Amino acid sequence: MSEQVTKVAPPDGHVGEGFFATKLSDVVGLARANSLWPLPFATSCCGIEFMATMASHYDLARFGSERVSFSPRQADMLMVMGTISKKMAPILRQVYEQMSEPRWVIAVGACASSGGVFDTYSVLQGIDKVIPVDVYVPGCPPRPEQIVQGVMELQELVKNESMRRRNSPEYKELLASYNL
Repeated sequence: MSEQVTKVAPPDGHVGEGFFATKLSDVVGLARANSLWPLPFATSCCGIEFMATMASHYDLARFGSERVSFSPRQADMLMVMGTISKKMAPILRQVYEQMSEPRWVIAVGACASSGGVFDTYSVLQGIDKVIPVDVYVPGCPPRPEQIVQGVMELQELVKNESMRRRNSPEYKELLASYNL
């Protein structure tokens, strides 16, 4: 039985006898995209789906997210899953601020994305009210395949992101709009 192995495509560049030349930003983007370290911020049923995503059947580790970090200083992908109350919003923001740059955020599930079915005074109607979000994963709760798809979407965003985007006036304006 011969299995077909798919490899990550190398970045565009010049190939010659014994050398390969490309742009540094392409190599850095490829490395960042394939080594995202998630920090799960799970509060309810979406957290259970995330556990299934990390288990052997779906194996998020094959996308470079082998090491789940529970320290914000050692993670670069914040995965917010479940209902976030307004009392919890400052803690979520503090966790986000403690993460080093570059950092990315995935809102997993309807509650993290928009408050879900909980349209009440105590539930935050989407985490994008307190921190910027890069990828939204819909569902209540989303299936593990959807979470994997969200991580793959984030990988594409990271791979194609300019190394200088974080210093751009637009990015600084975005952070200023969140008072960061």
